[in-house]
Amino acid sequence: MSNEKVSNPSSGYLMLFVFLLLFFGGIAAIFITKSPWFIALIIFALLLLPGFVLVNPNGSRVLLLFGKYIGTIRKNGLYWVNPFYIKQKISLRARNFDSERLKVNDKLGNPIIISTILVWRVRDTHKAAFDVDNYENFVRIQTDAAVRELASKYPYDNFADEGTDEDITLRSSMAEVNEALEKELEERLDIAGIEVLESRIGYLAYANEIASAMLRRQQATAIVAARHKIVEGAVSMVEMALEELSRKEIITLDEERKAAMVSNLMVILCSDKDASPVVNTGTLNT
Repeated sequence: MSNEKVSNPSSGYLMLFVFLLLFFGGIAAIFITKSPWFIALIIFALLLLPGFVLVNPNGSRVLLLFGKYIGTIRKNGLYWVNPFYIKQKISLRARNFDSERLKVNDKLGNPIIISTILVWRVRDTHKAAFDVDNYENFVRIQTDAAVRELASKYPYDNFADEGTDEDITLRSSMAEVNEALEKELEERLDIAGIEVLESRIGYLAYANEIASAMLRRQQATAIVAARHKIVEGAVSMVEMALEELSRKEIITLDEERKAAMVSNLMVILCSDKDASPVVNTGTLNT
């Protein structure tokens, strides 16, 4: 629940005219009348000066009077308030935060390097000013904590040899991971009145000590998958070739010659190098 109160103080232009009138009028009266009593006008004008407040677009001023929260000025312009008010400036602009690259462990215990990019802004100036000590430092620390928490919930990647069948991984499920990160940050930063506009993983990699091993592992997994597709396609082609030869009655092969033909075709189709053909100049049986 928000405790912010929007304050609408009086316009500062009228008081600016009064200030100029008293200040320069007092100076003129001293020179004209040679009376020191008009110094009081100058002093009174200077007492009015701390009451002026300038609020820029997408800015705000939190007003305090002897420790009591008075309200927050959100509308931009020139205002005049009680000169005894303490006026704390809080920006309402959207801000980017690129966290440091943290070394954490994923769900499987593998060390990884991860960072996040966060876009945020102050939603509740009362919470930002009074519920936390330093809301900007609070955002940095809680973002790091949320990234560590997120990394521990998901594996970096899905490897069948580890018995993991996770649907969501840090590497391949960026949309789901970013959504979970945004939800985690919203819960953590709500206490400071911070609104999360966008959050996403900015950097993700294995730690240096296991990066080379994991790269070889990924390459091996890719090679096995590719070989599986190659063998699957080769078997289909050999089966099609035998069916076509039998259907068109081009040549009659016994089981031994079928086995030799299948072996030769599989070697040619599955080899990663071009085959070197051997020309038979004799009869079929030589």
